[in-house]
Amino acid sequence: MHRNKTLLILGAEGYSGQLIARALSGPLTVVTPQISRGRTIADQLTDYASLLEPGDLVLNCLGPFQYTFLDVLEFCLANAVHYFDICAEWQVFEAMQGLSARAEGAGSMLLPGIGFDVVASDCLLGHVYKRCPDATRVQIGISGLELISRGSARTMADLIGEPLKVRRRGRITAESRMLQSSFDFGSGQRPALAVSWGDISSAWHSTGVPNIEVFFEATPALSAAVFANKTFGWLVTGSALGQTAQSLLSRFPKGPQEASRAKKNATVVVRANNDLGQVAESRLHTREAYSFTADSSSAVLKYFSEQPGRAGFQTPNTVLGADFPMSLPHCMRVDQQ
Repeated sequence: MHRNKTLLILGAEGYSGQLIARALSGPLTVVTPQISRGRTIADQLTDYASLLEPGDLVLNCLGPFQYTFLDVLEFCLANAVHYFDICAEWQVFEAMQGLSARAEGAGSMLLPGIGFDVVASDCLLGHVYKRCPDATRVQIGISGLELISRGSARTMADLIGEPLKVRRRGRITAESRMLQSSFDFGSGQRPALAVSWGDISSAWHSTGVPNIEVFFEATPALSAAVFANKTFGWLVTGSALGQTAQSLLSRFPKGPQEASRAKKNATVVVRANNDLGQVAESRLHTREAYSFTADSSSAVLKYFSEQPGRAGFQTPNTVLGADFPMSLPHCMRVDQQ
């Protein structure tokens, strides 16, 4: 008799976890462990090993992911199951790629970033890369991230005091200055500021393009935050002030209301240049980022509930393909040049 695959959702009580759990469909037996602070994640996961068989699925929604991914990943390798998360932290992508050989040996797929971060940008990059396969520089612009959950705010707070990261000549490096650019998100050129985002890792592993920068549209709030971090961030790093900032986030709203999300949308632009000065640029319009995360994650999990995973570290583009977002609700792609 055919057995439905089992899916463990870690952090199903969180904002994004709840949205994804509600959007799920397909032949899955869903288990939602309650992970507490009283025991390590690794210790608590051992209670669920008996529920899993090789090829089952684990979705990690416990951010900030740099503190949780390794325990969950080791559990997946030990049980030959597939790892997924909704991470946007470049450090996590880099660490997972370094564990790819172990994952291949265990028969486990490691697929981080199956939400808006980084499915929208990585798959659009795959499309643009086909149009400019000799690209040596990629710039990714993202607009429409005004709404934020408590978990995302905690992840962003961890960046306070950290220098901007980009990829130069194939290596992730720190920038001492603010980087600015502009993108047409659909209504003319808009200013944008560089951020340290997961694509500086995932885009490299998807395409091998050696120079990568990620930008957010320069809203007044982002501009103020970037300036404050550059000017005063050193005061917060590793200090009691930083711990206080994290503590205050516990009072932050869990996440935006559905009515607020319904009024918003998001846009990603990918621009690729080669050494001849040729440019390929495309734009992807999506639902609001948290809504897209629920759509994307549920579609990815449904797909791998019916299909085998590809062992080792993967990115959305390498395993889902450039056109995957076009199967999701209200996504539209435009080639700008």
